Amino acid sequence: MRRAAVAIAAGAMAVSLAACGSADEADGGSDSTGSAAKGDNIKVGLLLPENKTARYEKFDRPLIEKKIGELTNNKAEIQYNNARQDANLQAQQVDTMITNKVDVLILDAVDAKAIQNAVQKAVDAGIKVVAYDRLAEGPISAYTSFDNVSVGKTQGEAMLTALGDKAKDGQIVMMNGSVTDPNAAQFKEGAHSVLDGKVTVGKEYDTKEWAPEAANANMESAISALGKDKIIGVYSANDGMAGGVITALKSAGIDVPVTGQDAELAAVQRIVTGDQYMSVYKPYAPEADAAAEMAVALAKGESLDSVAKDKVSSGSANDVPSVLVPVTSLTQENINDTVIKDGVYTIDEICTAKYKAACDKIGLK
Repeated sequence: MRRAAVAIAAGAMAVSLAACGSADEADGGSDSTGSAAKGDNIKVGLLLPENKTARYEKFDRPLIEKKIGELTNNKAEIQYNNARQDANLQAQQVDTMITNKVDVLILDAVDAKAIQNAVQKAVDAGIKVVAYDRLAEGPISAYTSFDNVSVGKTQGEAMLTALGDKAKDGQIVMMNGSVTDPNAAQFKEGAHSVLDGKVTVGKEYDTKEWAPEAANANMESAISALGKDKIIGVYSANDGMAGGVITALKSAGIDVPVTGQDAELAAVQRIVTGDQYMSVYKPYAPEADAAAEMAVALAKGESLDSVAKDKVSSGSANDVPSVLVPVTSLTQENINDTVIKDGVYTIDEICTAKYKAACDKIGLK
């Protein structure tokens, strides 16, 4: 297979700050009263959606907490909770943050639509909300994520590169993410914009809760329906699902390119061995830093003009000040230049005894 690294940069257009939601409650502008008088002694709530995906506890949480500490001379109080993929639990966690009177909330929603009422309650209590990674509904004051349509495009382009002249020789299976995650719809949109007309999609699934076991079951169904000799590739929207997909493929004796996302360690190791073709490397530090910077600014009543250069709109808020971070296609060829160079993993972490021979084969030393 030919392999190529596809770098996608999210375009940033300088814009002036504009209100989102209620002009009095959810704008990202300055506020000379309330939390502004607290200086660095602010209280930040951090709510992450689940712990099945390795990134949230390994990267997002420590990076956000570290940056908030740097921005507040370690005087900020950070209250953290993980919803464990339970939308009702996350709504209760928002209530707890309101009771604890946090000044600002960084929220990565389990269910972007279901969280809307909780966001409104927080804003009504005077708490600004920064939507993190997923564009939550409600009067949010800021948003940071990656260019999610470009993520899907990156995956689709990598699949076409991997298939080459074989793109018309069979069918691919598309393993999309959860319908409760608005990012999943954008990944799907981006992938289809590249793949449609160039490959035949034999089966397509929206995977419940992004669960690897659900992806595994779906893949087994696809193999049964299409026949193992007809499948030429699998679009998997993230690495966790890719793991479930690859287990099913191996059990059926199928070796085809599989995409992914998040550059999880297990996925990088699968890329080293050739079991997974690519992942989308999303540098978490810029995303986490942006969330921390916007949260601290909002808690202090400061403008977001110097941080947020983009604007996005959701179903319930328009022109939300936003930071969109570029992504890169991660293949065997650029492991050194991405996750190792950025300090996400070391060679020793990737090239354990089980993977040493594969690492040596591709020159990863």
